[in-house]
Amino acid sequence: MTSLFKDEPLAYRMCPRTLEEYMGQEHILGEGKLLRRAIEADRITSLIFYGPPGTGKTALARIIAGKTKAGFKWMNAAIAGVPELRKALADAKRVRESGGKTILFLDEIHRFNKLQQDALLPDVEEGNIVLIAATVENPFFYINSALLSRSQVFELKPLSEAHLVSILERALQDRQRGLGHMNVAAVPEAIRHLARTADGDARRALSALELAVLTTPAASGGKVVITKEIAEDSIQKKAVLYDKAGDQHYDTISAFIKSMRGSDPDAALYYLAKMIYAGEDPRFIARRLIIFASENIGIKDPMALVLAVSALKAVEFVGMPEGKIPLAHATVYAATAPKSNAAYMGLERAMKDVEEERTREVPDHLKDAHYRGAQELGHGEGYKYPHNYPGAKVEQEYMRQKKKYYLPPEEGADPAGPA
Repeated sequence: MTSLFKDEPLAYRMCPRTLEEYMGQEHILGEGKLLRRAIEADRITSLIFYGPPGTGKTALARIIAGKTKAGFKWMNAAIAGVPELRKALADAKRVRESGGKTILFLDEIHRFNKLQQDALLPDVEEGNIVLIAATVENPFFYINSALLSRSQVFELKPLSEAHLVSILERALQDRQRGLGHMNVAAVPEAIRHLARTADGDARRALSALELAVLTTPAASGGKVVITKEIAEDSIQKKAVLYDKAGDQHYDTISAFIKSMRGSDPDAALYYLAKMIYAGEDPRFIARRLIIFASENIGIKDPMALVLAVSALKAVEFVGMPEGKIPLAHATVYAATAPKSNAAYMGLERAMKDVEEERTREVPDHLKDAHYRGAQELGHGEGYKYPHNYPGAKVEQEYMRQKKKYYLPPEEGADPAGPA
């Protein structure tokens, strides 16, 4: 028996047709969950599916298309123009006027600019269309707030290794849509490697399996055997989801900083490795280390700042990939160093007073007395030069309306800082 879809990619052929076939996303599609109830009852309102590639956003839209009695229109924001969009909206309006309903599925909605997104708003608001949008970008960064307020946002998570193993095994067994009509056997280690390396992306895992099968010569007896070595060769280096302008960038650097702040060098090294692997600018990492050293370590270990600055200079001088070594050096030092944000928080308290309170005048004896006429104004009069006193310390007024800003931890400083 041959596949009915032999010219289509395996990942497309194996797209789930029902909720029962759909793998993963139990947090939104489990029994009794809101989205599952809405799909089963054909009571879909405007939705935005957000998540990494290969997690089932388009597949979920296809399931809805097969379930609903409404008309279903597919568009891709990467290639759709304004005339096509206007026509789709006009058609949907005519359908509604005749008592029908249209669901518009818009893939990659983040590729629409603000004006294009605004063009959708009246028809969504008037009920001419039910919008289902899909995006790999954080919708709270890339989609107009007016559209967001009229839609329910569902985040899809990367699939687990177990989910991917099940998907790959189903593809090997399915005789109609998958590879079951072929004489193929895959060792368990090969399937596990594809599932692990695909990094939660079902499309990537299925594409790698298909490539392995189509490029591996049959052994004696005509059987194609997929070994772990063949699987490794078929999937190659995984593509880490890391958009330098999106939330993956900010989430990872946030986790990096918070791991160092929490004195966990292992977690900090992992996030450092993720950024390096994904091609993050090493100078950006070094700059964050410099800020961290002053903000979170401060006077507890002044060498942390010196080392962070040296790491930046080393990266610029040596370049990558060797530049990752001084970055790791500075990261581990920062993570294991004693922590104090007292200097930083002291500055924040002083900045707040400068911003909100009446500006305090400099005491006369601290004012500059080096210009002509300064002494006639009383500037510098009565100033005590600390080096003339034991220990280079002397009591005198340095600030009118004395207030404590620098509070070392042992003096009960408030450890609160930015999240």
